[in-house]
Amino acid sequence: MIKSIYNTKFLKGDITGGLVAGVVALPLALAFGVQSGLGAIAGLYGAIAVGILAALFGGTATQASGPTGPMTVVSAALVANAIEVAGSLQDAMGIILLSFLIGGALQIVFGLINIAGYIKYFPYPVISGFMSGVGLIIIILQIFPFVGLGSPKSTLKVVMDLPRLFAEFNWQALVLGGLTVLIYYIFPKITKAIPSALVALISVSIFAYFTKWDIPVIGEIPSGLPSLQLEGMFSVDSSAYFMVLEYGMVLAVLGSIDSLLTSVIADNMTKTKHNSNRELIGQGIGNMVAALIGGIPGAGATKGTVVNINNGGRTRLSGALHGAFLLTVLLGLSSLAAYIPLAVLAGILIPIGFKIIDKKGLKHLRVIPKADAAVLIIVLLWTTFGSLIQAVGIGVTLAALLFMKRASDIGEKGMQIGTLAGFDGEKPWEDETDFYEKFRDKIFIKHLYGPLFFGFTSHFQEQVKTVGDDIKILVLRMDRVPHVDQSGVYALENAVLDLTLKGMKVVITGLQDQPKDILTSVGIIPDLIPEEQVFTNIEESFDWIANELKQ
Repeated sequence: MIKSIYNTKFLKGDITGGLVAGVVALPLALAFGVQSGLGAIAGLYGAIAVGILAALFGGTATQASGPTGPMTVVSAALVANAIEVAGSLQDAMGIILLSFLIGGALQIVFGLINIAGYIKYFPYPVISGFMSGVGLIIIILQIFPFVGLGSPKSTLKVVMDLPRLFAEFNWQALVLGGLTVLIYYIFPKITKAIPSALVALISVSIFAYFTKWDIPVIGEIPSGLPSLQLEGMFSVDSSAYFMVLEYGMVLAVLGSIDSLLTSVIADNMTKTKHNSNRELIGQGIGNMVAALIGGIPGAGATKGTVVNINNGGRTRLSGALHGAFLLTVLLGLSSLAAYIPLAVLAGILIPIGFKIIDKKGLKHLRVIPKADAAVLIIVLLWTTFGSLIQAVGIGVTLAALLFMKRASDIGEKGMQIGTLAGFDGEKPWEDETDFYEKFRDKIFIKHLYGPLFFGFTSHFQEQVKTVGDDIKILVLRMDRVPHVDQSGVYALENAVLDLTLKGMKVVITGLQDQPKDILTSVGIIPDLIPEEQVFTNIEESFDWIANELKQ
């Protein structure tokens, strides 16, 4: 009976993976709670609710969910704006928690209407610019806590208030923050068996406790089970409804993107396939319950998920145990967390902020299409110093307008636009028929038409995965691909990397100038595809392919 519900052979791995993921999540939950403006307990409540419920009801068996950097940054912006409208945190709680609740409810709706099928069309420069902006926000907002000072609530105010930083900083807090960062980066070189963030949190907090230094700490944390926070939600003034819907929508979209990206990582590690719609429903349920008990919203956490899988987690029990571990901490150890210095939490969050920044996207700014680079920079700056909500909207709008301009230019040249043929049983072209028939069991020829842009990257990656394991060489015919944007080049990079790891070789033929320049600039040629596997036309590749197959 039990085996029909749960395969006990996974029990040991699930317990180990879930507990280790919980240990990793603990310092982050406390730190994200503080950064949100609602306190460490809100981070812990959110991690428990989302961690347990998203695991039980979601569509990714090994996903570990909880507060994440992007979700916390949006939550912090909401808290700051709500306080500005309501006058105090207590009066603003109704607006804040109702927004969290609406965000979770919208995620459930997204899952029911298959919105996941559209989220994948977000252009890479928009996601890259937004995530890098989120990373910068986390870093900038932790500068003042890192030196023992209260921080302004916006990045612009932090920059304007920098003179106070040098005049009033607390050297003792600075020492604690610096020690935390050092341990965070150095301890993994000694051993990775224990999460460095937890080691830093505990060791530096104990040091601070016994030195009796005068530094700001978390302060009292409620113990015991959380209570329902329904009263304030029903008394929200109608003038705040637009803010509630606005932030609810952003949290829902961002949480969905964040979770589904982590689900893809989990799929690649476990060789499984997640259910996107069910995942959004599970995340929505978790975020709604988190709102009802006063917790901040969360999403699929990449670090926790990877740790869970690497330590043996294989079923949804592992993710639920990760949340259950945090619940036991709440019930038994919350009083100890009161002594954790805020500078220590800042020392944990600053490296997290740097990890969120998309270094690959920024590194390639000079070589990707100028339009993509412009969109990325605009979204990054708007996210960091303006409105997160407006940043995404402006980025998507600009990307769509730029694509229409490219499509118009290509259309004027009489070229086919926007299709990816050759994946669904299309017959070989005339100039390749004889060769293909001779080696059809060992080679696969795919034809690409039109620009490889953000609208088709997801479809492209999915179709490349259909290539059989018995195929030795994949030939990508790009004769009719006039343009590759940033989303397209990274989709191609990921696809080639996956095929290379399976032992398959990739040949490209017919590259036009722009695609060739960008593939060379980002290193796909020659790092992933050697130059001897790139040919001007299909006929030139036949001798190389034949010789390779003989070997």
